[in-house]
Amino acid sequence: MKANDAASGRSRILCVDDNENIRALMRVLIGSYGYQPVIASSFSEALEQAALGGFALYILDNKLGPRSGIDLCERIRASDQHTPIMFYSAAGLKNDIQKGLDAGAQAYLVKPNFKHLKEAIDRLVL
Repeated sequence: MKANDAASGRSRILCVDDNENIRALMRVLIGSYGYQPVIASSFSEALEQAALGGFALYILDNKLGPRSGIDLCERIRASDQHTPIMFYSAAGLKNDIQKGLDAGAQAYLVKPNFKHLKEAIDRLVL
């Protein structure tokens, strides 16, 4: 079941990144893919948005300033076991990827891989 924005009928995706340029780019890309982007710039803002619910997918950066995307993933998973989570991060070492998957994410895409971003989102938003 998709989480939809009532006004647009499009699936809502929460994208979390502390980099302003990446947030702006993700807003445009996610919108162009036919989804409703909801953008958060910090760990705390992301938790507030996640608590409101209604998302079809969470896209997290692994590095969120002083906080970790891994910690955020675990916090989201503690209250939402069903919504898919994908990391989209420049932290692309095998250890980073494994930690993200172990924290509860279904996918981990290394930036700046835009070529496979839409494909990964479409696969996770059922």
